[in-house]
Amino acid sequence: MDADTALSVAIYAVPLTAACGLYLWRRRRLERRTRRLVERARTEGLDTPASLHPHISPSRCLGCAVCVTACPEADVLGLIRDKAVLVNGANCVGHGACKDACPTGAITLVLGTEERGVEVPVLGAHFETNLPGVFVAGELGGMGLIRNAIEQGRQTIEAVRRLDGIGTGGRVDVVIVGAGPAGFAATLAAQEHGLRYRTFEQDTLGGAVAHYPRRKLVLTAPVTLPLVGTVKLRETTKEALLELWRRTERETGIEILYRKKVTGIARDADGFVVRTADGETRTRAVVLALGRRGSPRKLGARGEGLPKVVYLLEDPAELQGKRVLVVGAGDSALEVAIALCAEDGTEVSLSCRGDAFPRAKPPNRAKIEQLERRRRLRVVRRSTVEEVLAEAVLLKTDRGTERIGNDAIVVCIGGELPFGFLSEIGVDTEMRHGAP
Repeated sequence: MDADTALSVAIYAVPLTAACGLYLWRRRRLERRTRRLVERARTEGLDTPASLHPHISPSRCLGCAVCVTACPEADVLGLIRDKAVLVNGANCVGHGACKDACPTGAITLVLGTEERGVEVPVLGAHFETNLPGVFVAGELGGMGLIRNAIEQGRQTIEAVRRLDGIGTGGRVDVVIVGAGPAGFAATLAAQEHGLRYRTFEQDTLGGAVAHYPRRKLVLTAPVTLPLVGTVKLRETTKEALLELWRRTERETGIEILYRKKVTGIARDADGFVVRTADGETRTRAVVLALGRRGSPRKLGARGEGLPKVVYLLEDPAELQGKRVLVVGAGDSALEVAIALCAEDGTEVSLSCRGDAFPRAKPPNRAKIEQLERRRRLRVVRRSTVEEVLAEAVLLKTDRGTERIGNDAIVVCIGGELPFGFLSEIGVDTEMRHGAP
């Protein structure tokens, strides 16, 4: 090799070698960080995903880390041995950005894990259950992301329109159960297509979104609402999102019957009979947009029927200056406690069964610890509500019964999953264990 050739090789080889070295160094650093995060997640009990999450095929994964960069959440994915891995499953909210970004199709969104199954209805084409004419849309079917739940609600109505008997006879065409994102979209679609419908909602408009604390950010994306068109929302607040839905409700003239809990659904000759406390509605089809929260889980304590016990806090300012006890250990309870602590003069206590908050997201845990250190919040660990009194609450602790002065109690201990209801009406369910 002559001098000129050697010089040319050096000109290209040196920067190429440097670039490769930098690339490998960054990869090794990412892997070391991923291993630390995996160990921390396991120690804190945050490695298990609670909902829809990525399943990564090692044989198809190139280790390009595009999915790691694409994920909009913090430290959900990482690289180990040049393969993408799920690091912090509890932080995953099922955006699907990783799946969309993967160049080899190595990522599938799944429910459940080998250790922890997730029960979902068995659904066929167009989200129809084993009962012809009964459909499931949204979170109940495992799809908690707002934009996807809205799309499912729209698609179920498209399927209802194709059923025999729609638009004929003396019964309504479809009963929609629930007015969360999926049920709201289904109601809009039913009105858009001129269907005869009834929408029953046991609580308020918005479903799970209505249970978020004030100003909690709701991440969503452009969605298509029937009767409205494309709505561009990237990052908004709970209040803004609910106001959009309320305005849409007013302007479109859709009818949602609130405080109406469906207590039963039975087949009849031409469809179904849907029962509420006020009577029966005969319908050709049913769309179940119940969500997975179901009815709020009760305390099981004496006196919990007092008006000061609530299961939904729409505006923490309503309790400003009062003595408030929050009950629960999940993200909902922590977020409510954090929001209440931001109100001047509000005295906030938090009762939890255990010593820690293993299922809560790290930012929420950090805020709770900070508030506790500042003595802005009192956390009563290893405690349960024993009795609710007019001006106090009795907590059972490992030290005995403790009496706390109290004006209001916010209960955030989850809901009774609606699978008993599904079983009663004959809808089949199955356990998903994280397999594609």
